[in-house]
Amino acid sequence: MSAPPRLQPLTRARVADLGEAGAAWHAALPGVLDALAQRWEVAWGRQLPGGSASYVLAATTRDEQERVLKVRLPEPGLGEGLGEGRDGGEGGEGGEARVLRAADGRGYARLHAYVPASDLGLADGADALLLERLGPSLDATGGSVEDRLTVLARTLREAWQVPPPPTGPREDKALSLARAVRETDARLGGVTDPAALREALAAAERLAGWTGATVTVHGDAHPSNLLRTRDGRGTGWAFVDPDGFACDPAYDLGVAVRDWSSHLRGADARARLRGWCGLLATATGLDARRVWDWAYLERVSTGLYVSGFGAPTVGRPFLETAAALV
Repeated sequence: MSAPPRLQPLTRARVADLGEAGAAWHAALPGVLDALAQRWEVAWGRQLPGGSASYVLAATTRDEQERVLKVRLPEPGLGEGLGEGRDGGEGGEGGEARVLRAADGRGYARLHAYVPASDLGLADGADALLLERLGPSLDATGGSVEDRLTVLARTLREAWQVPPPPTGPREDKALSLARAVRETDARLGGVTDPAALREALAAAERLAGWTGATVTVHGDAHPSNLLRTRDGRGTGWAFVDPDGFACDPAYDLGVAVRDWSSHLRGADARARLRGWCGLLATATGLDARRVWDWAYLERVSTGLYVSGFGAPTVGRPFLETAAALV
């Protein structure tokens, strides 16, 4: 491969937002793919749809096993801003690889191989992972919101069994998000509805200082990150793309109800969201009010985060529904 490959729209926006670091990563991709193909003895297939922070490619091993390659974007200022930084683990593994290896297929995709960014000559965070090939995402399978949230909750209970990260205490997640919400809204010229901004910051205040049980949360547990397994293990579903940090488990449930903007229009939107939070709380034995607060804070922070790296049309529905929910 000689020319840098085309990227998915959100990934392209993220690369542009990274400036020189993003351009260098994109330019290096052809050489990285050639080196990994030789190292892992795989043939590359078509590009796969993925998130906004990686390049994802189908792969086939010499013995005809289907795999997925993921090369992450670099992460300058690791752990800062609205995204959760990745914890390093033993052997220099990034947080995603550590979670997948520790899970060993329970609630998560299986990790078959891993190469840190430093071995690839890439900037911090741009690790390469060779993963099992899974089926379609929960988002693509249809069904009611309630049915899909039930599947998310069941699989999260399995995923939460991963041991906590081997690192010291982190900054309080609610306070970190509150700070980033203020800073990003100011940088974008006050795009958040004032009442929604106040509600998000009030939610962060209520959530801060959590002293209850913590788990290794997925960190981005939305339906597009939950894929059907091919061997039917566990709940029949497995998560991909974990951030993998220690937090209040209700955080993952808040993220799970964050992305349903098209279902949260009209006069009954607030009651509908409260019903989803109650469903998730009942399924996991957690507090519905904390699920609501995390869901609201994540809705505002995600809208600002996505708008901040150059995709305002994607971020706008999050902010509009947050305003309507106040």
